[in-house]
Amino acid sequence: MDYPPSPAALPAALLADPRVTRALACRDIGAVFALAHREARISYNQLGEACGMRPPRVSKMARGDGEVTSLLVLERIADGLRIPGERLGLADRPWERTSAPTPPTSQALEGEGDDPMKRRDILRGALAAGLAGPGLAALTTTRHDIDAALAADHAVADLGYWQSTAERYSYGYHGQAPADVLSDLVEDFTAMKPLLRQPQTVKNRTHLCHVAGQMAGMIAIVLHDVGQHREAHGWFHTAGRAAEESGDRLLHAWALAREAMVPLNYGAPAAAAKLAEQARHLAGPAPSAAAALAAAVASRAYAIGGHADQALKAVADVETMNEHLAPAATADTWFGYPEQKHHVHMSQALTLLGQTQRAYAAQDQALRLSRSPSLMTRALIAIDTATCRAHNGEREEAVRIAAQAYAELPVAYQSGLTRTRALALYHGLPRGTRDRDHLADALAVSV
Repeated sequence: MDYPPSPAALPAALLADPRVTRALACRDIGAVFALAHREARISYNQLGEACGMRPPRVSKMARGDGEVTSLLVLERIADGLRIPGERLGLADRPWERTSAPTPPTSQALEGEGDDPMKRRDILRGALAAGLAGPGLAALTTTRHDIDAALAADHAVADLGYWQSTAERYSYGYHGQAPADVLSDLVEDFTAMKPLLRQPQTVKNRTHLCHVAGQMAGMIAIVLHDVGQHREAHGWFHTAGRAAEESGDRLLHAWALAREAMVPLNYGAPAAAAKLAEQARHLAGPAPSAAAALAAAVASRAYAIGGHADQALKAVADVETMNEHLAPAATADTWFGYPEQKHHVHMSQALTLLGQTQRAYAAQDQALRLSRSPSLMTRALIAIDTATCRAHNGEREEAVRIAAQAYAELPVAYQSGLTRTRALALYHGLPRGTRDRDHLADALAVSV
């Protein structure tokens, strides 16, 4: 009887891919996992279940951290992904032999759960058939049951892993397309969820909710950046709930300030100002990354809404606060308020207020303080510069700068926030502006 198909079996086309061939030849299992996840859309959970590995370890290996040296684990991976044994330097696998008996499934063993004698007979028969085939499958099933029972004991170790995972993501895109970062974040967040259902000490539960708030908040940031503002609101709400349960007031304020950027960038400045003020109240008057971010977002919201006095007051507040931030608060992460990020916010606020000379200075500082600004940051600063040029009457130059900045972006970045800002500039230009059509062409809008 044939072995049942594996839900994580690599497609034939991927098995024939030269990248997979090279990875298998040197037993680079992390590269195989990465290709299976990216090309075949097999989740880390599916890969882990098929190979008898925990999803966090699969995810970690797919990112190049860790290797497989155990022959037993290699055999499990070959069986789970249906990789012919010879491709990994192994003997032919049991499922490669059409006459091989079907190993007892976990359902078969679980079906005899009320009768220990029957379970023992099934396991004994499987082991008698040999460890290379059904016996190994039966042992694996038993081990998985034990692993599940012991899961709660690994909560503390898992927590450390997830804290480091959240920190790794917090450094931003690093040249990766937003969709790829979003996919990885959601996969890892999904893999972390079981911990939230397990009994925890109060201390561990607090730390776990803090990490959950960070992960949910970062998912929301990427959703915001790609233009999925409704879904971003939902994830920011989840981040806020997790932060509130963790008792971290500043993380909660950060989530609110970040959430305020959704209506800020998508046409609802009054709603943005309200959320930003809630964040400022929650963060309190002491200098912190969350308080500075909230004030910066408030300044931009008031500027868009035409409340110049309130906007200038918020600009003054954030500039004062920025001078007194502790070094930890200025970390260049999604949770920090680094000097470069400060000038990006000030560029936008001062551009909206029409204070072009101060805006130009902020733009220069933002670029000077970063050795390699992200693709999105560079484009947004260029669009701010173009908007300042248009405000000063240099409309043709504004069109040239904005069109070039937008057209040079990879397709993955030509949506969401960058498109919204470029469209706002386009619609603000008089119809008679020379070369306005060039910007229309870059944005693929009708003239």
